[in-house]
Amino acid sequence: MQPLSTRTHIALLAAVVAAAILPALVPDYYVQFAAKVLILGTLAMALNLAVGFGGLVSLCHAAFFGLAGYALVLAAPEYDEPSLLLTLPLAVGATVLVALVVGVLSLRTRGVYFIMVTLAFGEMLFFLFHDTPIGGGSDGLFLYVKPVLAFGETILLDLGNPVTFYLVSLAAAAGTWWLIRHLLSTPFGDALTAARDNERRALALGIPVFRVRLIAFVLSAALAGLAGYLSAAQFGFVAPQMLGWHLSATALVMVVLGGTRRVAGPLAGALVVTGLEEVLKYFIDDWKLVYGLIVIALVLLAPGGLQDVARLTGLGRRAGTPALKLKEANNVG
Repeated sequence: MQPLSTRTHIALLAAVVAAAILPALVPDYYVQFAAKVLILGTLAMALNLAVGFGGLVSLCHAAFFGLAGYALVLAAPEYDEPSLLLTLPLAVGATVLVALVVGVLSLRTRGVYFIMVTLAFGEMLFFLFHDTPIGGGSDGLFLYVKPVLAFGETILLDLGNPVTFYLVSLAAAAGTWWLIRHLLSTPFGDALTAARDNERRALALGIPVFRVRLIAFVLSAALAGLAGYLSAAQFGFVAPQMLGWHLSATALVMVVLGGTRRVAGPLAGALVVTGLEEVLKYFIDDWKLVYGLIVIALVLLAPGGLQDVARLTGLGRRAGTPALKLKEANNVG
């Protein structure tokens, strides 16, 4: 992976500063909407670590997302403030343990079989919470008090505060981007992409493909669990639908639209998908039909994601020499 240019560093810093001051500029509704986009963007970036950089198309990441949310609600006292320092590691840790089991079993398959096995595991977790009293059945569970970070009587972070929650979500998304990008710049990242591009050659070079993929899969699940924890904290409610395959499919759409070779691409895809849904709901009753047609058109006309959309509309750089194309393909920031 190429290092970021000075211009890109400046642009990223400006974007983070603009995002940080957003709560001072817009009403609370838009702050909550922005937090939702950041959470779904974190889920999509986590999924892209497996899909785009590992070549592992998973349909069970929504299960990891929902599992962490349920872990938070089940571990939280009913009418007392749950501790962020206790419930967050517990939720992510539970996700990691389940992902480790799923990964060990599913990574022994390839291609469409891997997709089907992850889908099966995701549906198993869905029905575990839907058909049993563990998680309140189809009615779900409520989180009556939002988590806090406190030392003694001093509350440092209260996720019940919309602005604080938004800033925590922003930090989670930024941290996810930094972690994945840093990971891909290490020899581990090279091994992961080598296994994606040519598994046989990677094995011949001595790369432990199964172990590399398992680590990437579990880390991807842990980041999805972080997003699920924040989602449960934002809405104060969890339901089996959080674990359903349709959410995994939506996250895949975000990944495809944002671009599978860019770390931050799925975050942009989350903004497009969530924003499009919000706008269509406001103007059209049968918005799902229009939404589906727009997504299909985007995928067909711009298979490279938002970069292709920018080029088609004249907003992006035009394709130039083969060297320029190669440089753009390798720039996964």
